[in-house]
Amino acid sequence: MSEEPQLREYRPGTTFPGVIGRTFDESSPAWPEPLRAHDGAPNVLFIVIDDMGYGQLGCYGSPIRTPNIDRIAAGGVRFANMHTTALCSPSRTCILTGRNHHSNHMAAITETSTGFPGYDGNVPFENGFLAEILKGQGYNTFALGKWHLTPTDQATAAGPYDRWPLGRGFERYYGFLGGDTHQYYPELVHDNHRVEPPKTPEEGYHLTEDLVDRAITFIADAKQVAPTKPFFTYFATGAMHAPHHAPKEWTDRYAGMFDDGWDVYRERVFAKQRELGLVPADAELSRHDPDVQEWDSLSADERRLYSRMMEVFAGFLEHTDHQIGRLLAFLDELGVLDDTLIMLISDNGASSEGGPAGSINENKFFNFVPDSLEQNLAAIDDLGGPKYFNHYPWGWTWAGNTPFRRWKRETYRGGISDPFMVQWTNRIPARGEIRTQYAHAIDMVPTVLDLLGIEPPTSIRGVTQSPIEGVSFKEALTDASAASLHTTQYFEMIGHRSIYHDGWRAVCPWPGTSFAESGRAFGDPITADILRELDADAWELYHVAEDFAENHDLAAQYPDKLVELISLWYVEAGKYHVLPVDGRGQQRFAEQRPVIAKDRSRYVYFPHTSEVAGSAAPRLVNRPHTINALVEIPDGGAEGVIVSQGGVDGGYSLYLKDGRLVYTYNYVAAEYFHVTSDADVPTGRHVLSMEFAPTGQPSIREGKGTPAGITLFVDGHEIGGGDLPVTIPIMLGLASGVSVGLDAGAPLTDAYPAPFPFTGTIHRVMFDVSGEHIVDHEAELRAALARQ
Repeated sequence: MSEEPQLREYRPGTTFPGVIGRTFDESSPAWPEPLRAHDGAPNVLFIVIDDMGYGQLGCYGSPIRTPNIDRIAAGGVRFANMHTTALCSPSRTCILTGRNHHSNHMAAITETSTGFPGYDGNVPFENGFLAEILKGQGYNTFALGKWHLTPTDQATAAGPYDRWPLGRGFERYYGFLGGDTHQYYPELVHDNHRVEPPKTPEEGYHLTEDLVDRAITFIADAKQVAPTKPFFTYFATGAMHAPHHAPKEWTDRYAGMFDDGWDVYRERVFAKQRELGLVPADAELSRHDPDVQEWDSLSADERRLYSRMMEVFAGFLEHTDHQIGRLLAFLDELGVLDDTLIMLISDNGASSEGGPAGSINENKFFNFVPDSLEQNLAAIDDLGGPKYFNHYPWGWTWAGNTPFRRWKRETYRGGISDPFMVQWTNRIPARGEIRTQYAHAIDMVPTVLDLLGIEPPTSIRGVTQSPIEGVSFKEALTDASAASLHTTQYFEMIGHRSIYHDGWRAVCPWPGTSFAESGRAFGDPITADILRELDADAWELYHVAEDFAENHDLAAQYPDKLVELISLWYVEAGKYHVLPVDGRGQQRFAEQRPVIAKDRSRYVYFPHTSEVAGSAAPRLVNRPHTINALVEIPDGGAEGVIVSQGGVDGGYSLYLKDGRLVYTYNYVAAEYFHVTSDADVPTGRHVLSMEFAPTGQPSIREGKGTPAGITLFVDGHEIGGGDLPVTIPIMLGLASGVSVGLDAGAPLTDAYPAPFPFTGTIHRVMFDVSGEHIVDHEAELRAALARQ
């Protein structure tokens, strides 16, 4: 009986072990060895929640119900001393690469990048992503939800795509590329192309539910074909970032729960944290924040509004927890949950972008537009639904970071100390235990590799890899008394600086307070001179090993320690490309950046194409411009949107309705201005145009852009006009892509039933930002029309 032929394998690039003869009969085959994970390799699941503070999960002392996340904590370990960078994109690069955010060139979010090595927003290919490493180890790799790691100038249909998820090691992707998105009308990307949501809000659509559905599909697709092949899934919700959106049946569950206010919330959460062992027994609650109003000083209307805003947030979080529970239940149903390494983290502390009074439109924050209590109260019954881009006030931000001071974007512990938990049922025996070892998001990748027995690769796709900068906390997962191996960590966020070293922290808030004005007296003049030389304006010193919540500034008491830590900060800053320190805030959004195509004065767009990302669209804010559409109006007329940009949070739309040409301007959802033509647009082929002419210069600091005059034209002949008394000063909208032929995404106005597609024919839409009057290039427009 002949022996079964042996299947021979070899690695590409090595000597072929078969035989190549003159004919097949004289030859012996061998196959390239397929990439396989080692036997017993676990699945890996990262769950990243956005803008969630230390005191907002049930298992971290909050009254908000998060039973599914609590089960992860109960099935593994919770960290009481985990840290991030204080902002989303930078933290996410740390989570995925194991390197510091400035080493990843992601000093802040991609929209505020600048032209310096630590700041340009282009994560180097020598800093490999965990997905790239695990893909090379035979894993399937999936990413879902918020990405926010592609430079803004590259997040367009023109690419390049090498810094999109599929370019950084993920095989499949479904989510949104930007920093936030409307939860009912998200700007979705599937793999490398834009897609529309599968349902409408009226049909029950919500982004978090959709992301879980897709995650289940991705995993099921692979497991039904290769049941033993492990996966790495990076699941990053849009929650709990604004807008705080959740179905009313979830938000109403918290009716009345927060009527006692944020001070009472903090006290109750702090007591629970102490009971759970998440803060030391002798810890003190941080003092009342000077930027937060006293609850008892608020009017009845303010208390009612702010309580409802927090109810909406709480319902949003419980809804998110429920969706995470669906994903975990699916893994359990597959029989793989116990052999899945799960790490859950928040990317920074709770967010203060709602301002002191909360907002029905977060875009007001970025445009310095103050909120109106009257407007916000009028919206109270619709908060959480698709109509608004809402965010709670600073008081709830501060409370959400209990027991710490301050919040996101600042490097006090309120901005950088976050919930973190690890579960691997089959390998980590701890159940519901607390860990106090110091850790940072850069430690996640080296810990995963350590647990999986994988050495960091020296090269990925031919690119030599930089050293991983985090350290493994593997030993702490099984030994509560294991030493803290991460002893030094710098922080910098938009000029706000701090450093941790061996139980001490030095913190320097944003530049502005001079050393002479700080009011500190240092007995040693030499030390005072050194501090001046070190640019030590307003640095504070905390012994966090004994002062958990940074209540006692010891800078004057221990000047030598302060000198040591500030000097160490500069050493770390030099090592990790932190300089130059840049304390500009919203101003960095306006920084000149590269564009895929050279910045130009004319832009031409076409119907039936992907929405043009705001980063690639013409800059129209407070700038003379015209919009010129080459259209064909059939007999009987047409209606619909010709071109729009923005959404519920701000923008503009040019459309036909009831035979008239209309321009609608959404001023950050605070006011809506409509300019309508005086006559109907005739049938046939025409150039329909709008001209925007600035007419004044009010202060942008007051949140009011340049007033403007709007003029409407048909074939160069004026057919109407009007004024915009105020315009958006900085950002048209948080989701500000240009759509031709419809109002895509969240409706910009209720003046028409979105998406209100155009029923005539659009040949092209041309934007002109040269400043020329429309009649100066009428001949060009007519020539273009004649060529159609």
